[in-house]
Amino acid sequence: MDTPRFVSNIIEPKMVIEGAGVLLRRSIAPSRANLFDPFLLFDHFAFNDPIEGPIRGFPMHPHRGIETVTYMLEGSVNHRDSLGNAGLIGPGDVQWMTSGRGILHEEMPRRSPDGNIYGFQLWVNLPAALKMSQPRYQEVNADSIPSVQVDGATIRIVAGEVAGMSGPVTEIAANPIYMDVQLEPGVSFVQSIPGGHTAVAYVFDGRGDFGLDQAGRGERVEAVRMAIFGDGDHLKVRAAPDSQVRFMLMAGAPFREPIVPYGPFVMNTTLEIQQALDDLRNGTFVQELTITG
Repeated sequence: MDTPRFVSNIIEPKMVIEGAGVLLRRSIAPSRANLFDPFLLFDHFAFNDPIEGPIRGFPMHPHRGIETVTYMLEGSVNHRDSLGNAGLIGPGDVQWMTSGRGILHEEMPRRSPDGNIYGFQLWVNLPAALKMSQPRYQEVNADSIPSVQVDGATIRIVAGEVAGMSGPVTEIAANPIYMDVQLEPGVSFVQSIPGGHTAVAYVFDGRGDFGLDQAGRGERVEAVRMAIFGDGDHLKVRAAPDSQVRFMLMAGAPFREPIVPYGPFVMNTTLEIQQALDDLRNGTFVQELTITG
């Protein structure tokens, strides 16, 4: 490893309302520019302010052409879909859903005993050859996510590899890295990332120096911000001397294909978006379910 990745941009999340009135911090949103290929969207959700009122969540809605990744830190999400799947995503759990040709699903958050909900949703693109593939889930319980602890660093590995340990999510087209990294004050962390892959870090607690060069100089990033990295074969992070830092590290291979996002659909052409809408109207979006309306 001899080419460090430096911070090229820092994004401050925007507050948005989605679903049935859910307040989110959004760092990445789907767009034709596809600046963070293969990543399409990144949301940080928290229902911890009483003025938000009842949790309304995300009633039944469609997806096509993408993968949605839900990672819970606190609280839980009840989910069910048009194929008969149902379950609970609890603290530390991950659901990696490949929507493929089409699925309808519902996600309804619930507070923890302390009254809090924290979590993230990431959308990962699918290449054109897989956009109409069969939907599938990778449900990952917290206990099955390996955790590496070394010299003040704790890394939970959902996808990718650290110190010879691999995450449980596999066979994803973007060959992603998806990790929850926590560093104690002053502790450093180095991660190999293939050259040409997109890499970002979402800092949600504390502060640290990201994209360190060989002299140990980096860009100070504080929660809550997203750091975007330039190209290279590794990146280095060091927690501030007086603060821990915790962040989600994401990297993946870009597909370099044109995209057309339309709400919960991300396809390659406008005609494919029109086909998705026609399928919804005609009841052929999900073959196992007849949709009326």
